[in-house]
Amino acid sequence: MQTVTTIEELRQARQHLPAPLGLVPTMGYLHEGHLSLVRAAKRACAAVAVSIFVNPTQFGPQEDLDRYPRDLPRDLALLEAEGVDLVWTPTPQIMYPEGYQTWVTVEHIAAPLEGAMRPGHFRGVATVVAKLFNAVQPDRAYFGQKDAQQALVIRRLVADLNFPLQVVVCPTVREADGLALSSRNVYLKPQERQAATVLYRALTAAQAAYQAGERNADQLRQVMQSVLQQEPLARPQYVSCAKLDDLQEWQGEVSGAALLSLAVFIGQTRLIDNVVVGGEF
Repeated sequence: MQTVTTIEELRQARQHLPAPLGLVPTMGYLHEGHLSLVRAAKRACAAVAVSIFVNPTQFGPQEDLDRYPRDLPRDLALLEAEGVDLVWTPTPQIMYPEGYQTWVTVEHIAAPLEGAMRPGHFRGVATVVAKLFNAVQPDRAYFGQKDAQQALVIRRLVADLNFPLQVVVCPTVREADGLALSSRNVYLKPQERQAATVLYRALTAAQAAYQAGERNADQLRQVMQSVLQQEPLARPQYVSCAKLDDLQEWQGEVSGAALLSLAVFIGQTRLIDNVVVGGEF
């Protein structure tokens, strides 16, 4: 496994990798969710590259950039064990040198949900992902469904800017009790960790209602709200039943694929999760 930092080193190493090349973009502090993406890339690609970069431009001023968990030696050991070919670990100065002023903005699909709660977040995501794609030149790029809106934004980015690559979205990886794996789970205190299972319980309750024939969008949202209200440590930020293609909220009858999603504070830790009903991601 080769580890590089500069764009010049990356491009030189990239020349020697066979096609197709799969890219797994990460912010590090890797867990089984990230490694599942690496394995999916390994199955489909001749070579696999992973980027590790905690992207400052997707964090808001009151968010957790400074305390976001980092452990590069551990990450590199995990990736080497998975047989990754190339790891790129750029610095903020490499990605955003002095005088940097070019940004990528995806509009409508980035506006609701996470976009509404975290202004500027998807501008940072879209910009860094465009830079990653341009530098690495992958044939396929792998993302997890846990960050569903991010995956949809990136699909739109790739289509609109004609990047010659396939975006592959892989299923959310969960703990045995349903909690979606996230680097931020490390922030949870023991009591909060137990409370955090309420997100998946709320989603599966709404999913079960849908499967039992419930099609009223407000009722599906209410099912999620009712479960969340049973957990004293949960402070919901949004509860959504949105159209999967454009993330506009379903009104009245759900007549197509829907993304059931929520963002919830458990203590000081903000967690997100989702499931899809009536279609495939």
